[in-house]
Amino acid sequence: MVLTLLICVIVTALLFEYINGFHDSANAIATVVSTKVLPARAAIIYAGVLNCVGAFMGTHVASTIGTGIVDSVTVTQGVILCALLSAIIWNLITWYYGIPSSSSHALIGGLMGASISKAGYQVVHFDGITKKVLLPMVTSPILGLVIGFVFMILILWACSKARPNTVNNWFKRLQLVSSGIMAFSHGSNDAQKTMGIITLALVSYHTLPTFEVPYWVILGCALTMGLGTMAGGWRIIRTMGSKMIKLKPVHGFAAETSAAVVILTASHFGIPVSTTHIISTAIMGVGSAKGANAVKLGIVGNIVMAWILTVPICMVIAAILYHILPF
Repeated sequence: MVLTLLICVIVTALLFEYINGFHDSANAIATVVSTKVLPARAAIIYAGVLNCVGAFMGTHVASTIGTGIVDSVTVTQGVILCALLSAIIWNLITWYYGIPSSSSHALIGGLMGASISKAGYQVVHFDGITKKVLLPMVTSPILGLVIGFVFMILILWACSKARPNTVNNWFKRLQLVSSGIMAFSHGSNDAQKTMGIITLALVSYHTLPTFEVPYWVILGCALTMGLGTMAGGWRIIRTMGSKMIKLKPVHGFAAETSAAVVILTASHFGIPVSTTHIISTAIMGVGSAKGANAVKLGIVGNIVMAWILTVPICMVIAAILYHILPF
């Protein structure tokens, strides 16, 4: 029974990773598709491959998810399964309505809710959550917004005397690079979260004596995320690529480069940030450089509301699942 539950957890974790790639594919390709630099199918294959490559770039974020959120000693297969199911449910709901939301925060909220339901609030590492979840949850989108705005202003100043067609042609080429870096950075942060969950399940099953991510887990998560990204989440791609702001290649380049800088820095320090939040606010920052009216505030309001609700809703869903499922 316990082995069967472990297998269910691993399969569900890989399903979550696939949906994560599908749900968050917009993070890497929404701008490059909306600016018509690449056809949609070519863009998602390009992003999927680089997502997969990025997933091999370390396990610092995986360690934070596996050991820094809740007490790993009290975590069972049932807790992990409920956390994954709650994140999957929320991802599918937000995908259906075309709202960019954080798969990372959905997973963290689910892990907290199921753990509290099993063993109480004392199992939560509130200090670690404050430093590596809550503070980055606030600061990383702000950094995306500010860096996107400043970078766009600098680009406009540097290109002020160039012909519009010349600028457009330059940034079409540059956006191929920036979208690739964005896809790589997405894989470097998001794929590691599922690696951390699967490794936590293996430690709970006593297959691993210490928390060290096996190579087969890295490979499985990398490939699954890459395949999910290649499937493409078109509803969210449309929201991020055209509904928030009308983008040109120069805007796509500025947004992707700004977001990638923040995400890669977070991955280096093992901080599980929301790539969705960061690229969304980078697009807002770039749009704001065009003028306050360039950003559609109604769409932005829906996105921000989803960000606020993700953790508490996933905590509640996971807690309910833990009580109703037969563990």
